[in-house]
Amino acid sequence: MRQLTSLDATFLSIESPTVVGHVCGLTVLDPSSTKSGSLTLEDARALFEKRIHLLPPFRWRLVQVPFDLDNPYWLEDPDFDIEFHVRELALPAPGDDKQLSEQVARVASRPLDRTRPLWEYYLIHGLEGGRAAQLTKMHHAAIDGVSGAEIMSVLLDRKRKGTRVPRPDRAWKPERVPSQIELFNRALLNAPGQSAKALGSIPRTLPGLADVPGVGNVPGMGTVSRAARRLTGGTPSDGDGGVIQPPRGRPPRTSFNRKITPHRRVAFGSLPLDEVKRVKNTFRVTVNDVVLALCTTALRRWLMEHDELPSKPLLAMVPVSVRTAEEARAFGNRVSVMMPRLPTGEPDPAERLRFLHNEMRAAKERHSAVPATLLQDLSRFVPPAVTARAGRVVERVLATEQGPPPVNVIISNVPGPQFPLYSAGARVIANYPVSAITHGVGLNMTVQSYDGHLDFGLVACRELVPDLADLIGYLRDGLDELLAAQPDASE
Repeated sequence: MRQLTSLDATFLSIESPTVVGHVCGLTVLDPSSTKSGSLTLEDARALFEKRIHLLPPFRWRLVQVPFDLDNPYWLEDPDFDIEFHVRELALPAPGDDKQLSEQVARVASRPLDRTRPLWEYYLIHGLEGGRAAQLTKMHHAAIDGVSGAEIMSVLLDRKRKGTRVPRPDRAWKPERVPSQIELFNRALLNAPGQSAKALGSIPRTLPGLADVPGVGNVPGMGTVSRAARRLTGGTPSDGDGGVIQPPRGRPPRTSFNRKITPHRRVAFGSLPLDEVKRVKNTFRVTVNDVVLALCTTALRRWLMEHDELPSKPLLAMVPVSVRTAEEARAFGNRVSVMMPRLPTGEPDPAERLRFLHNEMRAAKERHSAVPATLLQDLSRFVPPAVTARAGRVVERVLATEQGPPPVNVIISNVPGPQFPLYSAGARVIANYPVSAITHGVGLNMTVQSYDGHLDFGLVACRELVPDLADLIGYLRDGLDELLAAQPDASE
């Protein structure tokens, strides 16, 4: 057995009838490149059966500790059944993108079965143009964005005919499920070590408390954080080249910063990477800066259309991987966050991009001034027995809409391969990420680069953002605005 970290366990504790803790990936395929010209459920199952030894989390089942005295464990499931996890469905004619997005939203809305390994795969037939799709769904307790991309690299091939898969070093063996008494005794033995880890992380954690989404708005937390920085000598400099202390104002509340329902909307679309890079090179910024600018423009347009553009900038949460080379294929979560402001009130697209470039530079400097393990260290402060209850309390507090939201929107940019990939011989046309939302933050905008384009996957609460698909068009408009704003655009 292998134990979940405190941060991994947090993604379990936040789940409720309206909040789910899994993330999805939608891959659109061209089956005509396969040997038979089609892609079947048997093809998909054979793919998983051949490679599942390279995907350990796919056979891990949760084992809860009595009374939540310790973090749960992953166990090699003695009842693992590949047929339960690999499924198929079909869209009715005409099988357009609207129908596909609605089907993905339905699947994404349903929680995973915790009595089984926490993943599902759907092969979707009936897309217009002879296309097919596959939808993967896996719990965030097992993967983050980078480890999710690592999993897809195992399932996808560079060549149509596939790649040679190494045989397992040894035959897979399920594990014996420990008794509740054994787990209880193990939790008691682990208790002193947990306390020592929590105490040892205090010097690293207290100075960065104000940088945790939502924590900085708790009365007194900013004072504690600043005092700890002074004591540890960790106060960022505001001199030239130093860490810039951005204003820590409260984010405004918008229509998508309210209590969410169990229902979801999903939208997806792609933009040419060469056009994004042209903007990047002209303005001397990064691709990530351009992605943030596009998202900011789309949000500005949506807020204006709904007559609720706030005077203050929005606040975004941008996940950042802190996974080291040694932690590759370790799975689980190795993440931190940056929190840039989004200048939705700025009418000039070029100025929005420049603002975001400076904002991200400041956020990166500030991020480097706090421990990369800040979220992991902070999660250790909460005893495992309290984590689940604390998660429910936080959910109820956010659902009441009292006070400001922790952030306005989650924006994530995951790098991907810039060459064609294949799934069981079917060429990958696009690879759209579909992430998660929670109370107070009912909109998530995630993008992954693939083979010359940026694939955007948006997810929102259906009742808060019923017209989510409009944002995809606004992203295209935002790119057109930046291309037209280039200094040489009229030459």
